[in-house]
Order: sequence, then structure tokens, then C-alpha cells
Amino acid sequence: MGGDPYFFPSLLTTSSRPPHLHLTYTFFFFENNVSTINLYSVISLSHLMGHTGFQMKKILSVKVMTYFLTCILLATLFMRSSCEALTNDNTKYGMEEPPTPPQQPSDGPGGSNYSHDGVRQSRHGFGVREFWIFEPSEPTPSSAPLIVFNHGWSALFPIFYKEWIIHLVKRGNIVVYPRYQLTPLIGARSATQNAIHAVQQAIALLQNGDHVTPELDKFAIVGHSLGGGITAEMAALAAGQGLPDPKAIMPVQPFIRLDTMMEDFHEIPASTLLLVIVGENDTIVGNLSGKTIFTTADQIPLDRKDFIIQRTDRHGEPALIADHLAPVCIPRSSLVDAMDYFSTWKLFDALTDFAFYGVEQEYCLGNTPEQRFMGFWSDAVPVLELVITDTP
Repeated sequence: MGGDPYFFPSLLTTSSRPPHLHLTYTFFFFENNVSTINLYSVISLSHLMGHTGFQMKKILSVKVMTYFLTCILLATLFMRSSCEALTNDNTKYGMEEPPTPPQQPSDGPGGSNYSHDGVRQSRHGFGVREFWIFEPSEPTPSSAPLIVFNHGWSALFPIFYKEWIIHLVKRGNIVVYPRYQLTPLIGARSATQNAIHAVQQAIALLQNGDHVTPELDKFAIVGHSLGGGITAEMAALAAGQGLPDPKAIMPVQPFIRLDTMMEDFHEIPASTLLLVIVGENDTIVGNLSGKTIFTTADQIPLDRKDFIIQRTDRHGEPALIADHLAPVCIPRSSLVDAMDYFSTWKLFDALTDFAFYGVEQEYCLGNTPEQRFMGFWSDAVPVLELVITDTP
């Protein structure tokens, strides 16, 4: 059940009662091409209700798991930097420089033509009801559209998507980032309700006169992994929970917990614009949840929604990988690349521009060249285009 860029706990349940819990942690190994990350399962903890599970539970306390996962995070960062350095050294000794991927465009959806130079960040609430607010500044607008960003499993802090959040805010949006989990294991069963409560509190706080006022008629939701499932569920529940009517939603590589989340998204309003994004090499959550959201959100007409497949392109260095890490945007890391600028960033920028202002439709809907375009490698070879379909 992905979401965290450095470890991905997976929770699945069987049909037995009480449900047996299967917990899997994964971390990175480098194989063949040193700039390519492959994910392998390293620990499997099953049947917590049984004897073996009891022994493992004693060993893997929340505190011990926290230390363990922190070590994995640090080791991964070190290994990736070291391997990239080795790759760079190889080019110094007679090896031809490979083509490089496209950089962020200067304008248009996904581009760097920002209307604000600053971002104001504040943190509120506690535990599973904690949330962050990001507001545009320099200059500070009197009001702005409101975007909810739902993180993936265990990506408890905004750092994992910080570059994407900054991009959205500098374009003139308020972003609310609900925590919804206290730890990887605490809070996930009520994740959507926790996130909804955080958004309700954030709206009340933003309306108190000390913040940029949210334009509630311009409300959109985006999320990755479990956050993608929460995004769809939040849109379906919005009217009954007193949230604004979502004008656009974009679940990215979404995951739906079948034990605690809805499986039918018919209640998402017909007026909502919908993009569902999946990665062709996403071995963490696959595309089943994405297909479920797209097909059961059947009030939305096909000309207002698209199912989009990101594709891996290894033509140059670093390669562009359409895996579960693709939406992760840690500042000053190689994880921020053309898969962001020309895929998730471009698509969501255009989707919200079309939903809020009636412009940029060709960049987000309709299987157009602009929607599919992923830029050019430095040797002028086009990056493999996105695949757009209405029949996933």
C-alpha cells in the first residue's frame, strides 16, 4: 500500500474473522543500471493474531519499527547518492554522455511561470487530525483557490511532496495537507474521516481573517497512493460532510483499502472533472484501484474524465521511471523530474485551470497531443507519451 518514498508498508486482509493482518515493508536495492531503483520485500509479518505474529509483534514495536525505517531512509539516500556519483565518474573516462531528460518548461501547465515568489507555511492540530496550510505570498493575495493534498501511506510530513506543493502554491493556490495518520499503523483505518476533519478545521481557520481567504467555489483534491483513494472517497462524501463541491480531483496511483473504504464512487458529482493516473511499472499498488475509481464514478461523463498511464522511458540518464515513486517530490533530489513537470504537475495544473477558469482543457482532457506530450530528451528524441483511455 504505497505512499512513502522510502518504505511501503502494505496492509491486506483475508476474509477470515477476525481478519488476519499482513504487513510487508520494502526498501531499495540497486540492480544493473545503478540509477534505477528496484523494490524488494524484505520483511513479512503475518497473522498477528497467531503465535508467530505475537512473537514478531513483541520484536517489532512501533518504536523499533520507527528506528528501523529511519535507518532504511538514511541508507537509501546515501546509496542513491553514491551510485549516482559512480555513474558520473564513468562518463569521465571515455564513455559517451547519455542524453538527459527535459527540464521544467518556462511556461504553461507544469511550468515555472509563477505568480508568487513566496510560500507561507503553518502547522495546526495534533495527531491524526494534524494538518499543514501553505499559502501564496510575495505578493500575498486576498483570496485563492483551495487544494487538498492527500499523502500516501506513511508520508506523514509534507517534505515527501514539498516541491509539488510549492509549485501549486506559487501558482496562486492554498494547499491543505492533512496528516490523517499518527504513525504508519495508527490512524489508517479512519484515514478519510481524519482527512475530512482536518479540511473542515483548515477552512474554518482560513476564514478567520488572519490568512488568505479560501475561494470555496474553486476547490480541488489530489492524492497519491492511499491518498489517491482518500481523494476519491472525500469527493464522494463531500456534500454529506459539509465540504465544498470539488470541481476537480486527481487520484494518482491510488489505493483503496477494501476493508475500510468504499468500492463504489457513484456519488462523485457529475460536475466534477476527474483524472486517474497510474504507472506502468507501479508494482506496489498496480492499477486495480484506479480502474475501480474511474469506472464506478459513472455520473461523470467520459468527456469530463480520463484514465492516464505513465510510461517508463530509459532512453537517457537518469531514466524516467513510471513506478510508485514517480509523484514523490523531495526538494533537491533526483526524484523531481520530467515525470512531474510533464505528467502529474502539468495534468493537475491544467485540470484545475479548466475547472476554475475554463482554460487549458487541451492539456488535461480529450487525448490530445498536448495532454500526451512528455517533452524531449536533450538529443531531441521525444519522451514516450502518456497513454490516455476511457476504457481501462
